[in-house]
Amino acid sequence: MAPVSADDVDLADLLGTQEGPTLEFKSTAKREGRCGDAIGKAVCAMANDLCGHGGGDVLIGVDDTGQPVDGVDDSDRALLQLTDLRDDGRILDRPSLTVERGRFRGKPVVRVRVSASASPPVRFEGVVWVRPGPTTRRAGREDERVLEERRRAADQPFDTRPVTLAHQDDLDLDVFRQSYLPSMVAPEVIEENGRPIEVQLSSLNLVAPDGRPTALGLLAIGLDPGSYIPGAYVQFVRYQGTDLDAPVADEQELRQNLVALSARLEPLLRSNLRTRLTEDGFRETPRPDYPLEALREVCMNALMHRNYETSYAPTRIVWFEDRIEVTNPGGPFGQVRADNFDRVTDYRNPSLAAAMKGLGYVNRFGRGVGRVRKALENNGNPAAEFQVDDFSWAVVIRSAA
Repeated sequence: MAPVSADDVDLADLLGTQEGPTLEFKSTAKREGRCGDAIGKAVCAMANDLCGHGGGDVLIGVDDTGQPVDGVDDSDRALLQLTDLRDDGRILDRPSLTVERGRFRGKPVVRVRVSASASPPVRFEGVVWVRPGPTTRRAGREDERVLEERRRAADQPFDTRPVTLAHQDDLDLDVFRQSYLPSMVAPEVIEENGRPIEVQLSSLNLVAPDGRPTALGLLAIGLDPGSYIPGAYVQFVRYQGTDLDAPVADEQELRQNLVALSARLEPLLRSNLRTRLTEDGFRETPRPDYPLEALREVCMNALMHRNYETSYAPTRIVWFEDRIEVTNPGGPFGQVRADNFDRVTDYRNPSLAAAMKGLGYVNRFGRGVGRVRKALENNGNPAAEFQVDDFSWAVVIRSAA
């Protein structure tokens, strides 16, 4: 007997016809409500996997009674829009999901399969959503406690591990209250919860269960991150020439936490730009030798993806008269290789990546290379040159003619 093709399987037989903790029906994928869209909340809830079933499915094109509806949009464009939920930064940490066409009771539907997150709680637009039964709802304190304990029990990447000898006194709690917390958590959630600051820090992976700061905590809001993570700083050098033998015009080390470093880095880059006037018909348009957008994207991605665990080398920004070279320790990670880095995204520091997205330092996951290329093209610069090996990553940006 020939095996049954996956395309021939009716999802009603595979998943059932009633909603539950691992199955949610949606008639359409349209945006709903002030806080975002129902699909995003459902994906967030499935990723949090409160009931521990390994994730779940959202079927689009099925009503609440389990009946398929007519006219479901399963075009390539619709599927791409749903897939974009993974990368647009509204769901943090970034969920793992697949989107595909299927059939439910003989009619076409769209299936969004969501895997359980390895580092819950996951938030959609700053709010934790869970699905304890057939309804998706906002998580309560006890729900979040369960999710946090599950995260602690799992193997964690370096950025969420506690740092030996560090104490909560090593964190800048003013930066946490004024900048970090409002960026990462919805304002109404902060107001409603009223939780002790230790619990708030723990829920955002900034401290471990025993109260010690994690690597993320020190990098994001530490008073002196480099005292515990030696490579956690940026070295900036400006040369008056095109090689390392040229005189040094400026040299700085930026050793602040992520919030303070970003506030210092942008004016430093901006102050080194040179602007010329270009003619556009009867108008003269100012054009810098490098687009600030591309420089910011390259530098922030270097900070996000670098190896903090085993390298003491800094992230380096070397500015010559004809080019800028940005290098960071740590080669391709996970699924990323030297031949696919512009198409595939993976994260050595997933919680740091989520923090940088929440703080607005990274606009969208998986879009950095494309944004850099577009900004350089629009400004008239040559294409960026990427130099990738097993231990480091470098980007060379050449000045506009």
